[in-house]
Amino acid sequence: MVTRIKDKDTELVHRVRDGDTGAFRILVNLYKDKSLSLAVSIVRDEPLAEDILQDVFIKVYKNIKKFKFKSKFSTWLYRIVVNSCYNELKKQRPKVAIEASNILEQAVTKTRDKTLAYKDQQKYIQMAMAQLKTDEALVLRLFYLCEMSLKEIETISGYSVSKIRVDLHRGRKNMEKQLKLLLGEEINTLL
Repeated sequence: MVTRIKDKDTELVHRVRDGDTGAFRILVNLYKDKSLSLAVSIVRDEPLAEDILQDVFIKVYKNIKKFKFKSKFSTWLYRIVVNSCYNELKKQRPKVAIEASNILEQAVTKTRDKTLAYKDQQKYIQMAMAQLKTDEALVLRLFYLCEMSLKEIETISGYSVSKIRVDLHRGRKNMEKQLKLLLGEEINTLL
């Protein structure tokens, strides 16, 4: 199945290079959700991540002829997403952050006596992810959401495989801690 996806991506990239805008739309639709999630995990601001993603897909379209097929298309795309996010963060002035304790307190109050629905689960996962270090959140998203191998994450992030393993381990532990703070006993319905 992975080969089929890779072959489909390769075919789509060739079609885009030949001027097929419909093929580009297909590529965008295939990767926009995971790319957005990755961007949000880095910049922690969904509207900003959406703006960055628009620029990313413009860059991809303009530079698709530079793609050399040495890696999967998704690896190349996610590298552009990561670089664009970090470049945007460098430009941004530090913003006043909402205190984590206020967010956690509000979430705990709202979730007591309720069962978590899927949307709620996603919301709490996002809130917990927002409390992680950027490196941990990035590695978790690439590994679990984008289903990338350690080697692919190494290519995209520039981190060593050993750092990636450490960030995955710490990220999982910290994620569990944050979810326990948010959900208390209801964490069992999520995990």
